[in-house]
Amino acid sequence: MEGRLKNQIAIVTGGGSGIGRATVLRFLAEGADVLAVDRNEEGAIETASMAGNGPGRVHAMTADVSGDNAPDDVFALCREMFGTPTILVNNAGIGAAKPIHTTDDAALDRFLDVNLRALFRFARRGVIEMRQEGTQGSIVNIASIFGIVGFPGSSVYSATKSAVIGLTQNMAADYGRDGIRVNAIAPGLIVTPMTEKRLAENAFFQDAMIGSTPMGRTGTPADIAAAATFLCSDDANFITGHTLTVDGGWSTTKYRPLPDEPYA
Repeated sequence: MEGRLKNQIAIVTGGGSGIGRATVLRFLAEGADVLAVDRNEEGAIETASMAGNGPGRVHAMTADVSGDNAPDDVFALCREMFGTPTILVNNAGIGAAKPIHTTDDAALDRFLDVNLRALFRFARRGVIEMRQEGTQGSIVNIASIFGIVGFPGSSVYSATKSAVIGLTQNMAADYGRDGIRVNAIAPGLIVTPMTEKRLAENAFFQDAMIGSTPMGRTGTPADIAAAATFLCSDDANFITGHTLTVDGGWSTTKYRPLPDEPYA
């Protein structure tokens, strides 16, 4: 059986660990050629080394997505290695925000630079190149359920992720006639190197997230990679401007177990 992304060329930012790594590996298994981009050189190379002998090809690139020349450099290398990208997954981001009264301007600027400005500039470059080539493409922006639902201590992070959702909707309106679909994924609690420490040290966060999830567990990077694969495949060819929540029901149920129902 042929993979769902055969003959596709993808750029995945933040591809050196967590959700990005899982997405790179899933895309390769589905037949895509993938440029895995990460500021951590060791992580990007390790992701590429994990690819095995699947149908897709992979190349690792070290780049900070917030750098002034990052979009130009990344897209130029992708064209050199594989051709014009047909898929862009804007996954790179930072978390661990604080309440607004303890967030200084430097932290605000960093969140805006990485989570919004860099994503905007990569998305802009993506649609420009796809339109120039007449390529029907797919862009997936990684948002967050905290961009949809308020949560304590996440003010600036949540603001950037809400902006990502708004940008996604408007890009879908602007570029649908060009055959470019733009969607977002809003992950719930996904266990990655970024979240493991917070889970281990913060009992409130653990209970508020896992204890309030109907499925009674955390998500995995593979769960998000599967959603990204669907959105970039022909199975989703009439879906654009949508934000797909992948959170085990956390954001829609306000779930708490009944008194006689133990936690999973």
